[in-house]
Amino acid sequence: MVELLTGSVTIRGLLLTIFRGATSRCPLRPKLSSIYGGKPQVTRWVRCVVRAARSGGFTLSRGLAALVVVAVLLPGHAKAGVAPADHAGMPRTFTLAFTGDVLSHAPVTRQAAAHGAAGGGGYDYRPMFAAVSPILMAADLAICHLETPLSRDNSDLSSWPLFNVPFELADALAYAGYAGCSTASNHALDARPEGVAATLDHLDRAGVGHAGTARAAQEAASSRLYEARGVTVGHLSYTYGLNGLTLPADQPWAVSLIDAVRILIEAHRLRAAGAEFVVVSLHWGAEYQSSPTAEQVTLAHQLLPSPDIDLIVGHHAHVVQPVERIESEYVIYGLGNFLSNQSAACCAAGAQDGVIVEVSVTEGATPGTFVAETVTFTPTWVDRRDYKILPVALALAEPDLDPGRRATLQASWDRSVGVLTSLAAPGLRAGIVQTNAGVPT
Repeated sequence: MVELLTGSVTIRGLLLTIFRGATSRCPLRPKLSSIYGGKPQVTRWVRCVVRAARSGGFTLSRGLAALVVVAVLLPGHAKAGVAPADHAGMPRTFTLAFTGDVLSHAPVTRQAAAHGAAGGGGYDYRPMFAAVSPILMAADLAICHLETPLSRDNSDLSSWPLFNVPFELADALAYAGYAGCSTASNHALDARPEGVAATLDHLDRAGVGHAGTARAAQEAASSRLYEARGVTVGHLSYTYGLNGLTLPADQPWAVSLIDAVRILIEAHRLRAAGAEFVVVSLHWGAEYQSSPTAEQVTLAHQLLPSPDIDLIVGHHAHVVQPVERIESEYVIYGLGNFLSNQSAACCAAGAQDGVIVEVSVTEGATPGTFVAETVTFTPTWVDRRDYKILPVALALAEPDLDPGRRATLQASWDRSVGVLTSLAAPGLRAGIVQTNAGVPT
């Protein structure tokens, strides 16, 4: 046995330590499909382990964590984010995961402070994402919607109506498995351009990409590109407005505003920069309204026929909205609230509802062209007792579930599924689903 560092620490021992840390984030269970959505299970579990290493879910070397997957667990499997070996004309495929509004209202921030105090200080949002992290990590690329600014140093925290939330939220987003976030929203300018800069600085520090806001004109004109299994994915993000605030005359590029012509031009530029699949995130629609507005429908029909736009993902309504397929391309009108304090008491019956949407993309007959073939959804619900984000079907499968809680979760499931499928989009399906026995499959 080759020894490393000291005679008592072997490579094998170190790899086993890394393995245990990663698998605590990506549990291998008898009903693995309940967590990893029915795809080739071992491959998806491997991706989850690699993402756990990359996101800092445990403290040992990321490179060694990748080594334990690639060199020890499954020789021959490609690492997540790296193109597999060429298999004689086989089309390239990858998956994208998207989630809804992340809003740290004051009660959410207080819960993060309680978690932080238990761990030595600061604000810790990671427990809130723990139940959904394996699902996000199983995708090749996961993108969130960060609706609020992050404070530079937590000395100026605030909640609604002008948000400025703890910067540790960026670390939790990385922990959850996100590679990037859309940041254009009606709250993007709540902490002024200084807040935009602080937000992007902290996302950069945490290793989370971003689109929709910028610190300089050069950054606003740059292309946000990601890699998903060897395919280059481009991301754009825009908002309908800024809650009455106005962009500084000398910084009109700080937040990207919705304009159909601008979006088409910037999507074309992104394609020219190398994007093989282009996603447009839109902060749009009417709050607490599950049906898309006429403006949403019109804009989707303006944008999706463009050869430079492949998928539209929406936010802002704080309730789940439906999925539509326009010719061969999808628009996901609204993903609801992923993390917030909103509920029926203040807002709408579905304000605690959200959804993780996984889009499966396959290369077309013409090499280098890609199409979203299916959209798989996993309804979620925010438990306001501790603000944990729960996959609804898994929560319903818990033994000895209180009848009242079961009824609440079932109502959430029924709302989300009913809305998401209301436009009968082909290729739309549930990921983690309920069986007659109440056990997710």
